[in-house]
Amino acid sequence: MAVSASTETSPSVPRHVAIVMDGNGRWAKRRGMPRVAGHRKGQERVREIVSACGDKGVEHLTLFAFSSENWGRPPEEVQTLMELFGRALEHDIGELHENKVRFRVIGDTARLGSALEQSIRRAETLTKDNPALTLNVAVNYSGQWDIAQACAEIARRTAAGELAADDITPETVNRFICLADAPELDLFIRTSGEQRISNFLLWQSAYTELYFTPVLWPDFDREQLEQAFAWYAGRKRRFGLTDEQVDVARHA
Repeated sequence: MAVSASTETSPSVPRHVAIVMDGNGRWAKRRGMPRVAGHRKGQERVREIVSACGDKGVEHLTLFAFSSENWGRPPEEVQTLMELFGRALEHDIGELHENKVRFRVIGDTARLGSALEQSIRRAETLTKDNPALTLNVAVNYSGQWDIAQACAEIARRTAAGELAADDITPETVNRFICLADAPELDLFIRTSGEQRISNFLLWQSAYTELYFTPVLWPDFDREQLEQAFAWYAGRKRRFGLTDEQVDVARHA
């Protein structure tokens, strides 16, 4: 999983990419295999896409590994997903560290159990100063939870007199949201043909470009990522401005 630190990012390459890695179960079902086989294949694809994003100069890659709603899946599948995540932490974190990748988890990790929480903290501590790609993995995460926990922290600080209610702005909320230190989310990718955000990075997705592909996650390789980036490069991002204003800004 060779990952290169890039000193310059092309305007056609998004600084921050988020991916809903959907379709593992369907991939396995189409091949007459158990769902766990799809999850294992999907994990292999993660390694390839992390490497590809590092090579392209992406600064942050945020992957939706397990949503708060996924606890409702069959217990054996949930257990398998947790075991796969734990093994990935054990076996892959050394290679990520060697390649200067910073690793961190976003989400409510308390429900994951003390052993897995400790493994996460060790991985985060080991890689916290790495200068290449930052890999954010969302586990037991939902966008609504993210906004709610930010609001709760603001409420606590307001009650303590550290913040005034009239001074709370979107910028204030952004300080306490997950990924507050990351660049704006540029490109949101969802595989498997579904065209919805599914409670992922709701706050961060205000002006992201949404890319939906029918390709199932285990088949989403470097070539598929290149196609997503090429589509992104052709987008004109206006952020509420007119085309003329954007053109002027580009040539300023």
